[in-house]
Amino acid sequence: MTEIVTVGATTPTVVTCGADMFAESVEGQAVEVERVDWRPPMPGTEADLAAVATDPRRPEANRKAVEAMLGVTAHLVDVAPASEVLGLERGQFLHAGPPIEWERASGPLRGALMGGAALEGLVDDPEDAVALFESGSSVSLEPCHHRSAVGPMAGVVTPSMWMWVLEDRATGRRTYCSLNEGLGKVLRYGAYNDEVLTRLRWMGDVLGPLLQAAVRGTEEATDVTGILTQMLQMGDEAHNRNRAGTLMLLRDLSPAMVSSLEKGSFDAKDVADVLRFVGGNDHFFLNLAMPACKLALDAGRDVPGSTMVVAMARNGTDFGIQVSGTGNQWFTGPAQVAEGLFLGDYGPDDANPDIGDSAITETAGIGGFAMATAPAIVRLVGGTVPDALATTRRMHEITLAENPRWSVPVLEFQGTPTGIDVTKVCRTGILPQINTGMAGAVAGVGQVGAGLVTPPAEIFPKALAALAAQAGADRSL
Repeated sequence: MTEIVTVGATTPTVVTCGADMFAESVEGQAVEVERVDWRPPMPGTEADLAAVATDPRRPEANRKAVEAMLGVTAHLVDVAPASEVLGLERGQFLHAGPPIEWERASGPLRGALMGGAALEGLVDDPEDAVALFESGSSVSLEPCHHRSAVGPMAGVVTPSMWMWVLEDRATGRRTYCSLNEGLGKVLRYGAYNDEVLTRLRWMGDVLGPLLQAAVRGTEEATDVTGILTQMLQMGDEAHNRNRAGTLMLLRDLSPAMVSSLEKGSFDAKDVADVLRFVGGNDHFFLNLAMPACKLALDAGRDVPGSTMVVAMARNGTDFGIQVSGTGNQWFTGPAQVAEGLFLGDYGPDDANPDIGDSAITETAGIGGFAMATAPAIVRLVGGTVPDALATTRRMHEITLAENPRWSVPVLEFQGTPTGIDVTKVCRTGILPQINTGMAGAVAGVGQVGAGLVTPPAEIFPKALAALAAQAGADRSL
């Protein structure tokens, strides 16, 4: 599409939309060209877009939701078992993503549940847990999000697992996340062999209690939001790259760990093992970044008329989103298989569809939305450095604001794109970009790679339709 606009008497400006060939040929004739990156809205969304666009509540509702989200500062205040802080009882399991039953559970989620059942002593052999979950008589499954928690990959949480506890001191609101096991054959990727279970038991017996002592023994609570600010300046994007964040956390907690020796609660080997484990796991901070993002986004929930997305989550079968203006309702579609780089001889046929609550980082404006801060991330997830820069720029087109705390040095310290807007996604067709790990499709395999993925497009029109119906109902009152 082309339009010629005349300014004054003699100076034409050509406005083009679509293919760039015409624009380039006109520029070659020394004529000023203004390119417009216009896209038609997602099919079938026109009426709903009009209904939501004319909802008089929307501008103020989105302003309120964004302001609440950006006003949160997450502090690390405790580490404790899930049975204590989440009230989980024997046989209760949390998982990543929207609600799902065992019958529809993916391979990695099944593997993590099987390993979790063995960890809790519900079965002696993880393989025996299949019958336990099939019967469903003494076990229950519930999303982490329904308990103010988030879980990476399969996201399975059992009563004995230790959790990070983050708090917004202005409101007292708290969020939770399990401790990070590392990469490869780990429970969250669906592995459940003896090595996995031995590591988890050590985390429950040594890592969790020592971290609790360190957190409670630190004079000033760690400002997790502040660490996120710093790590984005140091080459992390806080989803698949957390190296700087992990080292800063270790810096904050190490003195208190060493001081715990004086109290006789731990020996030198315990402290050395924990320092070695955390220092050797570049992803350790991810499990703090995630609840920090959830804490912020939860502050923006339940604002009538707001079109801001407050959660994106995957269970390995379904991809779901929640929106501020529609409460706890999930809008779901089939999870997609990521495109990226694979470990060893693994390939696309070995990968399970996307899984995990870790897309809460992108929902808050980091991770894939902040790829420009971490150009080295492309060596893990694929693509090129220009791709990373372009991704961050593109995400600004579907968000409501910029986060002044989280800035991108290479883009002149522009704030990261923050607050995904359902209407902008439907109007442009641009889908949120997510950096993710890839779990093997078969239970027990573990990690097979890492890559890039987007949500299924149909979930945004579903959310838009609910917002439009709500707007129409409110106007009819």
